[in-house]
Amino acid sequence: MKYLDIPPLQRLNAFLKSVDVGEYVLMGDLEAYSCKLAGLDKKLSKSLDAEVQTGSSPLELSASPVGPLAESSSRKTLIYLILTMNHIYPDHDFSLLRAHHFQKEETVSKAEEAIDSHLLEVSKVWAKTPGLGESPFLECLWSSVDEAIFLKECDVYSYNSDLETDPFGDEASIWSFHYFFYNKKMKRILYFGCRAVSKQAADEATDTSSKYDRYNQDQDDTDDDSDRYGMATEMDV
Repeated sequence: MKYLDIPPLQRLNAFLKSVDVGEYVLMGDLEAYSCKLAGLDKKLSKSLDAEVQTGSSPLELSASPVGPLAESSSRKTLIYLILTMNHIYPDHDFSLLRAHHFQKEETVSKAEEAIDSHLLEVSKVWAKTPGLGESPFLECLWSSVDEAIFLKECDVYSYNSDLETDPFGDEASIWSFHYFFYNKKMKRILYFGCRAVSKQAADEATDTSSKYDRYNQDQDDTDDDSDRYGMATEMDV
């Protein structure tokens, strides 16, 4: 998979990294990739293909959210989704995801509607940000996405996160979405994911972490004092 340097997407991606909308902070990722595989991606693709073939149930081989897994084209789609997640979130390993972790959306327009409903507050922040609000946010978003991936030719998939596979399923997370726009003709995939993080929960988590760090530091200092005291006692003896 190769990251595609598309300026309109980069501008939006930079804005979406952290958007304070009041009660929560939105964190988003909007990136496009070529589906041409090389190096480690190619190696992982081969191993995933074998694992999916041998580990899928008869039902999944005949029908799954990405198509019949008995067909190589369906397995490729699944592998592209997994590899895209690995590239965007390199600190996590998504190689254990399987077809049931994804869902094929009925239409592009329904995916757009679902995304738009989550980004109403973000649109207001965009409009008030100097240098960004010349055009409405959603209009700018979808025109840039269409330019990058040609939406009319896309199949759309979403990631059905769960507690075992979702690295973002912490207490601070209010909601999240993960969509993949896949254009087979262009051999290109565009990922758009966002999550809303509660400012209060995030602050509490930070405070707890800070207290834990201070406790560990105090313990280390106590241990150092004990070691020095022990050495002095031995020397006195």
